[in-house]
Amino acid sequence: MLLEDRNAVIYGAGGSIGRAAAVAFAREGANVQLAGRTRSRLEEVAAEVRRAGGAAEVAELDALDERAVDEHADTVAARAGSIDISLNVISHGELFGTPLAASSVADFERPVHTAVRSNFLTARAAARHMTRQRSGVILMFGGYGAPQSGFHLGGFQVGLTAVDALRRQLAAELGPHGIRVLTIQSTGVSHEPANQIAGRTLLGRAATFEDVGNAAAFAASDHAGAMTATALNITCGEEVD
Repeated sequence: MLLEDRNAVIYGAGGSIGRAAAVAFAREGANVQLAGRTRSRLEEVAAEVRRAGGAAEVAELDALDERAVDEHADTVAARAGSIDISLNVISHGELFGTPLAASSVADFERPVHTAVRSNFLTARAAARHMTRQRSGVILMFGGYGAPQSGFHLGGFQVGLTAVDALRRQLAAELGPHGIRVLTIQSTGVSHEPANQIAGRTLLGRAATFEDVGNAAAFAASDHAGAMTATALNITCGEEVD
């Protein structure tokens, strides 16, 4: 198993992407700490992980709350002995469909503030423990992308681009301590093979939630041990570097 006996914290674990990552991490042997704002959804994910034979614990917290994030990380590290993987996949409160020129300042700022603050807080909390361990992996989700003129993404893509800059800076500072920082880059995830994303990709399909989970498990494992400061492109060829 790729992640045997490692301790993973997933923020936003009650969402579809968090669920996929939790199942994949547990399948590969990790002990999963599920954090988010809605306990009922976290408990559903925990039950799914346990049915699959994995270990999961639940914590209700807001990833924008500095004290809550720090205290939770301290508790996990003290109880489990380490934090080996930190993944932030919380929602950013984005508003799609309105051109930037017609957006309110609040609607524009919300996803930027949420993305940058939450990723900074969760990464910092993990890094404090990983630095002492001299090992660990911090994962972010989203990534840069070509502007889409017809989609009106508001501040969402701006926030993700800022998170990319944060990822590179963290990787530069944390690398000497044995900590890797990576982004899982997607331009959209779908259960359905036929959707508006599929027509834009080289593979003729969008990434699935299972794809996201598998990529995250690989990124967190020693098989990706030479990778940091970059993004794992799972766009099915929509974004080509």
